[in-house]
Amino acid sequence: MILPKVRDPRFITVRRGGSLQDADHQLLAIWAADCAEHVLHLFEQVRPDDDRQRRAIELGRAWARGEVTWAEARTAAGHANAAARDLRGAPRHAAYAAGQAAAVGHVAAHELGAAAYAIRAAQAAAPEGDGETARHLECEWQRTRLPDAIRDLVLDDQRLRNELCWFVFD
Repeated sequence: MILPKVRDPRFITVRRGGSLQDADHQLLAIWAADCAEHVLHLFEQVRPDDDRQRRAIELGRAWARGEVTWAEARTAAGHANAAARDLRGAPRHAAYAAGQAAAVGHVAAHELGAAAYAIRAAQAAAPEGDGETARHLECEWQRTRLPDAIRDLVLDDQRLRNELCWFVFD
């Protein structure tokens, strides 16, 4: 479970009683899509004809641009998660990263799920003995791509939910 039991109001939009502005919500979705896309090849190597993950990532970005509803993107997230069920290791984590990224429009806090699953995918794909190095490198890659407008928010979220996310952000 990567979502907290009590929702952080910083990840709830203003119109729903939180403090998250639409522009920042959209940046979270784009960043989550970037994180998922960075490890997408780990899924596509084992399922080259399955486009559900790529479509989920694309619809997450399309939601951020205002081109589709959050419900359309969330449906794609469900399809991406379904594609992961019979997989293990890096391909499964990469598939879940795509599903999480597509769900950000629905629940902004899924942004950290996309990042955490992407880190787990990179770690699982690393050669024996290199998993920790791969984890740190993926985490650093993600952090360098954080837009300034959401950087502090995401880094604080990583600190607060690190335990829920398998301590991948250490």
